Formats: sequence, C-alpha cells, structure tokens
Amino acid sequence: MSETENDTILPADTGTSLPRENWEKKLMEQEHTALFSDAQENPAEAAPGDAKKETADAKKPSSGRGLWAFLLLLTFTVSACCGLYLTVKPVPVCEKEQPAVQEPEEESASAKLAGALAKSKSSKPGIAWIKVRGVIAQDNSSGPFSRPTGAGAIAKKIRDAADDKNVKAIVLDINSPGGTVASVQNIYGELLKAKDNGKKIVALFRDVAASGGFYIAMAADKIVAEPGTITGSVGVIMQTSNVEGLFDKIGVKVMPITSGKYKDMGSAYRPMTDAEKAILQDMVNDTYTQFFAAVKAGRPDVTPENLTEYTDGRVFTGQRAFNLGFIDKLGGEEEARLLAGELAGLKDPKVINQRPSDGLRELIFSFGSSMENQSLAKQLQSLATPSVSYLWVN
Repeated sequence: MSETENDTILPADTGTSLPRENWEKKLMEQEHTALFSDAQENPAEAAPGDAKKETADAKKPSSGRGLWAFLLLLTFTVSACCGLYLTVKPVPVCEKEQPAVQEPEEESASAKLAGALAKSKSSKPGIAWIKVRGVIAQDNSSGPFSRPTGAGAIAKKIRDAADDKNVKAIVLDINSPGGTVASVQNIYGELLKAKDNGKKIVALFRDVAASGGFYIAMAADKIVAEPGTITGSVGVIMQTSNVEGLFDKIGVKVMPITSGKYKDMGSAYRPMTDAEKAILQDMVNDTYTQFFAAVKAGRPDVTPENLTEYTDGRVFTGQRAFNLGFIDKLGGEEEARLLAGELAGLKDPKVINQRPSDGLRELIFSFGSSMENQSLAKQLQSLATPSVSYLWVN
C-alpha cells in the first residue's frame, strides 16, 4: 500500500482528535472494564492472586473463632480443676464462737492458723461421735474418687478419739446388720483399747444393730436402743455358692490344680463333700465361741439361762433386749449423749472430733465407691470367695 493510501486512512483533521495521553488513558480504562466484566461472567477463571486473597480473607474470621473456642475450653478446664480441688481438700471445722480470751502477744500468726485448722481438737472436753453404717467389712475400693469407709476407717476414728486428750467419752452410733468376722473383731479390739485408755463408751442402736453390730457393742460401758430396734442375731454364718449346673448349660468347666485335697474347699464350681462340710462347721463353731465369750463378758448381768437361749441366732426387739439385760436404757441419740456425759463427768457434753459434711465431695466419693463395688469383677469375686460373717441375713 502506498503512502498516499495510508495518509487517506488517518483523520484529516488532527485538531479534533484526542491528545495522545488522553487516548492511552481511555484505552486502559476500556481494557480494565472488559477484564472486570469477564471476571464476573466466569468466576472460575479469576486471577489466582485474587482467589488467594479471598481465601485468606475468609480464613481470618475462622481463625478468630478457633481462638475464642480454645480460650473458652481453657477457662472451663481451669474452673473444673479449681472446683475439684476445693471439693477434695480438707475443710476446717467451724466451731461455735467462744468468749474472747486474752492471748499472749508473742504468739505467732502460724500458730493461730494451725489452731484454727485443727479439725479434731477442741479447747474443751467433750465426746466423740462415731457412726457405723451398713455391712462391716474392709473397704477394697481403690479408685481416685473412692473414700475409705470400711472397718479400717472406723477403727482409725476410734484410735484418733482414744488419743485425743479432750475426748472423754465415745458414742458408737450403730446401724448395721453385722459383717465379716475379722472386721468386726478389729473394731471391737480398738474399743477395748480406748477403754483401757480411760475413755467411756456408749453404744447407740438405731434401726438394726444385729450380729456383728451387736458384737462391737459388747465393748461398750452402756448400751442405748429404741424399743423397736432389731438386735440380737448372735451367731455365725458362712455361705457358699454352687454354679456347676449353670456352667454345664453354657459348656464351661473349671479344672483346678491344687496342692492338697482341701485346697479348693468351698469352691463354687463343684459340690461340697461331707468331710469339707465338717471342717467348715468346726470353723464356724470356733468363731461362734468367740462371739459368745464377748457377749458374756460385755453383759455380765444377763442370766446364764437367757444368755444360752437368746444367743442361738434369733433376733429380738430393743424392748425385749432391755427386759433381758442386753441393753441398759431405752432412748435415742439425746439419751446416748447425756449418758456418755454422765459417765465421763461432763454436764451437757459437746460433740467434738466430728468431720463436717462435705456435700459435693461426699457425693463424688460415694458415687465412685458404689460404681466400683458394682463392677463385674467385684461381683464375681464375692461370688467365688466364701466368707465367715457375723451377719444377720434374711
């Protein structure tokens, strides 16, 4: 094409054309507008940089929510730990307000704090109140929320009361059908030691104080019971189970390998022989003799005839026990408290050495202990292990 033809294509009047700068700017605006329109029509073809930016912007609120969730979880965890600590830690006893006493100025603050935190000590003489509830046996609970409540814990309370110089008498508050032989004798022995240490002991019978519950009361100086209390049941029982028929139905056989013919005596997986029955009966008779001796020593005013007749395992009421001389007084906790004070030479005695009610902590411990005792392993162990007991069963 010639220069003449090119010249004819260009605008003839350059005065009416846009300046070069404005023309380039206008062209850039048109290209930008076209790109923006394409991005709206095809979002998938948007620039990678823009997608990353939008993704980062979308993640910002999410990371913020995650931070708040973490802080909330941390706060809840710390609060739960603090609450658990406050429920588990020992709580000092709040004693009744006493008249102000002039204290020496040189007494240190630590000594005052130690005196305020002493749970089992009192500035005045009083009586200890120790409760015996349920079946008396050693506590086998070992979980983190299990609290020792068996015969060992009761024996320790008796020892603590015996060592406390301000405790002049002990009230043994019994509501129990009895328990295993060794556990009952453990408590009985600690009560005798407390008596040797100069403590007066009063036993209080509640709804039931039978067999082993009756046994431990034989160490008391005096016994108080309600007229309708169920007591007595002086005797020994040993129960064994036989699941051989059940195991035959499900195709299970137990094959013990023993060092002697009597090693698996009392097994729940086979019938008991006559020789084994004789051996176990002799053991039961021996433990009964120990029970009878404790009753005879603890209740010397009961006639030999009544002692022989009413120690054959039968139960009787508190009123009948009072008539026979097995208890000393009819009444409840107030009568027991005043009688303990009378024996100790205290007028209107105050109860000391009591652990305060722990509310939530007691609930946690009792729940943990009950759940552990209801486990399958515990049930199988109690089924397969016979025990000799001072226990009233019906």
